[in-house]
Amino acid sequence: MTRLRRRDPALLGFPLPQPEPPADCEKCQELARQRAAAKEAGDLSAVIDCNILIRSHHAIPWREA
Repeated sequence: MTRLRRRDPALLGFPLPQPEPPADCEKCQELARQRAAAKEAGDLSAVIDCNILIRSHHAIPWREA
């Protein structure tokens, strides 16, 4: 059986900066509080999840807040 090898290294890029939640959005503010608690607990997966949710919360204009 032939082993497959990757010839080029994977290019991952730099991580995105943490998004700043809008001051007037309670949902984003709550996600920011959850993110801070997750960071304090060392749960980086939850930190990333909160960042994604904050970024995407206002991304679709037809979504109701």
